[in-house]
Amino acid sequence: MIATLRRDLPASLVVFLVAVPLSLGIALASGAPIVAGLIGAMVGGIVTGLLAGSPLQVSGPAAGLTVVVAGFINHFGWPTMCLITACAGVLQCVMGYFKVARGALMIAPSVVHGMLAGIGITIVMAQIHVVMGGSPLSSPVANLLALPERIGAINLSAAMLGALTILILVVGKKITSGALKVIPAALVAVAAATVVSVLMKADVARVDLPDSFSLTPMTLPTEWGAFAIAILTVALIASIESLLCAVATDKLHSGVRSDLDKELSAQGVGNFVSGLLGGLPVTGVIVRSSANITANAATRWSGVMHGLWVLVFTFFFSRMIETIPLSVLAGLLVYTGVNLVDLQQIHELKKHKEALVFFVTLAGVLVINLLAGVGIGLAMSTFFVLQRLSRTEIHCEQRDGNWHVVIDGSLTFASVPKLASELAKLPAGSTVLLDLAADFIDHAAFEALHGWRLNYEKAGGKVDIDEAHEVWYHPASQGKPRLHKLPKSRKR
Repeated sequence: MIATLRRDLPASLVVFLVAVPLSLGIALASGAPIVAGLIGAMVGGIVTGLLAGSPLQVSGPAAGLTVVVAGFINHFGWPTMCLITACAGVLQCVMGYFKVARGALMIAPSVVHGMLAGIGITIVMAQIHVVMGGSPLSSPVANLLALPERIGAINLSAAMLGALTILILVVGKKITSGALKVIPAALVAVAAATVVSVLMKADVARVDLPDSFSLTPMTLPTEWGAFAIAILTVALIASIESLLCAVATDKLHSGVRSDLDKELSAQGVGNFVSGLLGGLPVTGVIVRSSANITANAATRWSGVMHGLWVLVFTFFFSRMIETIPLSVLAGLLVYTGVNLVDLQQIHELKKHKEALVFFVTLAGVLVINLLAGVGIGLAMSTFFVLQRLSRTEIHCEQRDGNWHVVIDGSLTFASVPKLASELAKLPAGSTVLLDLAADFIDHAAFEALHGWRLNYEKAGGKVDIDEAHEVWYHPASQGKPRLHKLPKSRKR
């Protein structure tokens, strides 16, 4: 216990120093009360941390949900958003109970990275207005079109402080070793820019915390259909982000592996509590988790203690928080948003011919909204999967007066049109020797092949089917279709 505490205590302080400025900035970008970001950080650390299935993952408000939360706050209002968060948490617990966590990992990386890039650009386009002393508009396109007007009415003090924040973050990222690497760049950037703003007595908007803490009275919605969609959206995006973060976190250490279903349930409990207390939705956050692992954390207690530090800081040092200029937090968010656009991942997607899905998802998020962008991306990735499944190799040639047909690959419903087209070219009344080298045949493909064989033989032809590898056709023709592949030891 003492040995792990020696590692977890210093790590918790590092994560706490990373979490506070990020939580404040995400609350600002979401249009939520600033204190909601701190509540989310407390709950993500303490509640989710105690129940987590991924011991070294640290949870809290995440940039990935910023755009979604901002849209729902604008549509429903903050009290109803708290109810959405709590209900989304309940849905996550249900999904964890039914062990569906692995299913979230089936979503194509091109869609996930397109979504994150869209969120990043949306954050940048909104927060650049705050950096220049203004307020963001409702959409990325509107924010882009309004930039010239904002530049004409720029608050130079706010812009200078925001630019200073971004500069320190960029420089901090280039420091890869030495004592300075231990100090979180986000903390240095926010602290330095805040000190400069105080010394120069800058006339800029600053963080405004409530004088006393009270629970947000949740209100019921008037649009129940939209409310249900909001719950599903928050639950799915928070779950996907948390599970992907858990998988990424496992790659950063050699300790206990993540129990994804347990982690999903823990995230659900965290969101339920955060919603009840008036906090932002929480997810697993890779920035905090990587900082936790880099700081040599040993157990889940580092994440729990980081939440306790946030609690103490909020109640006893709130006046210090209120000195932070909003443009400084906006500068932090601009930097965070830019880093959500992963150029290395775009390069990898190009090599795997999935860049089109990425850019379509990105465009959908920016031009329509996040849910529509993800939906379009999923539809396109599914289309490409079906297209790949239809690439069955069929070769027909005449040998010694007979027709020899070789079918290679997977025979699925997607390959039925090509299968029917090629078999229709065979002249009636011939002898067909069909080598079936399929590794899988679904019902639609079997029906097409078997139906053709019966009709061909009724017309006077003869079909001899020889299965070269695994046996799929013959069991199905006897009314006992196989549903799974055989283990390697039982393959013929």
